[in-house]
Amino acid sequence: MSRSSHASILRFLGGVAAAVLIGAGLLVPTTALASEPTNMVLVWNANAVSVISSPPTATPVGLGQAPPLSALSLAMVQGAIYDAVNAIDKGHQPYLGGLSAPSTASKAAAVAQAGHDVLVRLVPTLPAGVQARVDQMLTDSLALIDPGQAKDDGRTIGAAAAAAMIAARSSDGRFDVEPWAVSNDLGKWRPVPPVSNNVFGQFATVTPLTMKSPGQFRTEGPPPLNSPEYAAEFNEVKALGAQSGSSRTAAQTLMAGFYTANPVVYYNTGLRAIATAKGLTTAQQALLFAKTSMASADALISCFNNKALYTSWRPQTAIHEAANDGNPATSPDPNWMSLFATPGYPDIASGYNCYTAGFWYSARLYFGTDKYAFQLTSPGVPANPAVGNPIGVPGSTRSYTRFTDVIDDTINGRILNGFHFRSADVQGAWIGKKAAQWLDKNFFAPVD
Repeated sequence: MSRSSHASILRFLGGVAAAVLIGAGLLVPTTALASEPTNMVLVWNANAVSVISSPPTATPVGLGQAPPLSALSLAMVQGAIYDAVNAIDKGHQPYLGGLSAPSTASKAAAVAQAGHDVLVRLVPTLPAGVQARVDQMLTDSLALIDPGQAKDDGRTIGAAAAAAMIAARSSDGRFDVEPWAVSNDLGKWRPVPPVSNNVFGQFATVTPLTMKSPGQFRTEGPPPLNSPEYAAEFNEVKALGAQSGSSRTAAQTLMAGFYTANPVVYYNTGLRAIATAKGLTTAQQALLFAKTSMASADALISCFNNKALYTSWRPQTAIHEAANDGNPATSPDPNWMSLFATPGYPDIASGYNCYTAGFWYSARLYFGTDKYAFQLTSPGVPANPAVGNPIGVPGSTRSYTRFTDVIDDTINGRILNGFHFRSADVQGAWIGKKAAQWLDKNFFAPVD
């Protein structure tokens, strides 16, 4: 058997193995299995999301990061991948300058090397097993690319792009420890039982990826406690967001669980399916995922900056304290609890809505239209009394015809799970839209 025939058989077998993994939801299908795979950006988006989000105790092992940290980590991976591919393609302005590669370099090799090198350097000390896992991902990807100068050049620019990204974010403040201010004053935030966390306060001052400052986009904040608007929002979440005795329908409870799961995971899964259906090239994929990940990460930074400014209380606290809020249209319930355990940071603005709007407005701007039929599948929320979630909600799939329809559902979903007043959700969606528009106007311009 000739060497070329042997290589062809290996590629065929690799395609069969990939198809099996695709069926298990572990890989995105390739559009062509050849010396230059055309889906490597999608593969490394899936790799990055899994490694960043999977807990250190899980199988497979990961970093166990939650938003907003996981969103920023993914943006770093996708930004480096974009710069590596763009240094070869040269079709748009780079994110970080100073990178150059031959036009003959392998884009697939560049993607794999950049993704690998950022992932293994995201945290000062990797949990046991993560290095080996990411190394194997790189080995598997590179095995699909024929050896030669193009492959070597691709790996070189991928490593350079990753190094530049790590250096650029080395002092961004994402690992600083800055607890939120805690106050017993009316309207002000305090930790919410049963978890009572106080986390991610440092993201109010983390260096943005594209915005001029964390406080670039400022919302109007919460309505006055004695206002009719506050009373309307209070009574809405009190009725719909309770763990027990709620007026939610079964369909609303399903939506509440849908939009409580980690959006970094299932939004990116949905976007990979869209990119595959659209037949995007490697360069197009790199640009799409750089834009969506960076806009949504910056939206979260702006969101947390607003949280630090207003430090507004969560619905569970507000409902417990309603006898003292000075509003005759609200009434207390000392036993009221949100459907799931409330996160450990202030209300306005809603981080989930900041992320959602940043992500899907960015997709809308990339494709130049809001109209597109697609599906999202959320794993829901498993019952876990140990973390304050005694009630589980199963996973489900939702169909959409517009990118921004996801935002409307997220606004309602975060009321239905008892986490936010409506103003927090609406203001979060505004922040995400502004972050996406800012990035689209000021970064990644086409090169004539």
